[in-house]
Amino acid sequence: MFSYKLLFLLFFAQKVVLKKPNVLFIVVDDLRPNLGCYNYKNAYTPNIDKLAKSSFVFNNVFAQQALCAPSRNSFLTSRRPDSLKLYDFYSYWRDVAGNFTTFPQHFKENGYYTKSVGKIFHPGVTSNYTDDFPLSWSEIPFHPKSEKYKNAAVCPNKDGTLGKNLICPVWVDNQPSQTLPDMESLKEAVSFISDYKKNDPYFLAVGFHKPHVPFRFPIEYLKYHPLEKIELPQNRWRPSLLPTVAWNPWNDLRRRDDMKLLNISYPFGPMPDKITKKIIQSYNSATTYIDDLIGKLIKHVDKNTITVITADHGWSMGEHGEFSKFSNFQTATKVPLIINIPNLLQNTIYIDNFVELVDIFPSLVDITGVSKPLELCPFGTKMELCTEGRSFVRLLKDKPIKKKTLSKTAIFTQYPRPSTYPQKKPDSDRPTLKDIKIMGYSIKTPKFRYSEWIKFNQNFTVDWNTIYGKELYDITIDPEENMNLIGHPELSNIEKRLQVKLRLGWRYV
Repeated sequence: MFSYKLLFLLFFAQKVVLKKPNVLFIVVDDLRPNLGCYNYKNAYTPNIDKLAKSSFVFNNVFAQQALCAPSRNSFLTSRRPDSLKLYDFYSYWRDVAGNFTTFPQHFKENGYYTKSVGKIFHPGVTSNYTDDFPLSWSEIPFHPKSEKYKNAAVCPNKDGTLGKNLICPVWVDNQPSQTLPDMESLKEAVSFISDYKKNDPYFLAVGFHKPHVPFRFPIEYLKYHPLEKIELPQNRWRPSLLPTVAWNPWNDLRRRDDMKLLNISYPFGPMPDKITKKIIQSYNSATTYIDDLIGKLIKHVDKNTITVITADHGWSMGEHGEFSKFSNFQTATKVPLIINIPNLLQNTIYIDNFVELVDIFPSLVDITGVSKPLELCPFGTKMELCTEGRSFVRLLKDKPIKKKTLSKTAIFTQYPRPSTYPQKKPDSDRPTLKDIKIMGYSIKTPKFRYSEWIKFNQNFTVDWNTIYGKELYDITIDPEENMNLIGHPELSNIEKRLQVKLRLGWRYV
């Protein structure tokens, strides 16, 4: 078993006795890898970048579904969406799928004091209106009081009125309660760390809301991202060969007051370039805001605390003409993952191997030594404690891993749709469970991404014989996934091989 102590020995070849480490688990809502440590040139994220200089930084990490609630349910239980049967916001996995043990619950049951601050589980029915308390947490989860204003008319317009806008830089002193939700979460998390006196190690999960829409952040962060330096995506138009079922019509953005004024034709009308620039500016400014809060938080972390930073999914900023998440494109599914183990590294170790968010639970079990390694979930099981991920602890070396046996050869994502053509009702981006008629399954290998949009039945089965669309992208020559190569005769054998792998599923890669 790979434990925290053994990892330390792995690097320093010396006997060191440490108590069980604390864990600070930070989840940033809708954060794609737009960070300096990922070489995003428009980033201003000095605090995360500083932490990354002595951390493992994972370059190829993917969510299982690019929607908040299903993704969080998935990585917090280490079960894939098809096992949870939760693709929307309106079901609680313990009621409809099984009494599965969660990530924090397992730590709690093995001697940790667990605390939730902000958005970890998606609030509401999807976490039983309690954030899964008391099963997952040692105390009632904390939610900022100012969160109730997240979609309120608090965004200043040029005419002096207030609107429910997408783009919403604000003076904090003029906001309700003179604060913002993530500021409240920071204060609560710092207070918890500062006041913690128990002998048991803690597992503190902190969920920051931004850069999730609306882009409401302190206006001073705009100075780090001047509009004249914002570059538009090269591929900001809908690919001509993209199946309509794969298109994300960004319904959520269209509902915002400032976006309504643009009167963009539905569902394929392009966003004006000047607005796309403001969206990118706002997203990056909100990311810098969160970086600042993370910097203030990790200043309070001691030398026996493992820090993990990740996200629930990515966010498209105009690539393919899309915005928000709600798709299987890499821009919507790829996330950062940074793991800092104190006193272990003197520089950044980049991990290029494929990792999925379902891998985090079993990996941190191995890193901390909180228990024996998790068992792989048997097929069709309702076993309470097991994993549908794979521990990546063996990848944590001080030099690159070349043995393919240590790495996944593919990752899997999926997204549901109510119809083959984008629509507002039922919502193509966020269909309720009863409205899902199609499931888009994707497999990504080092060279290709292949997708099939399949008939989905209400009994949670799929009809692989009814296909509404296919996608095939050659990542080696088309890393931005712009050119759908389905139907090219010279690629027919590759398509067949990927189809077999996709339908066999994650257990066989």
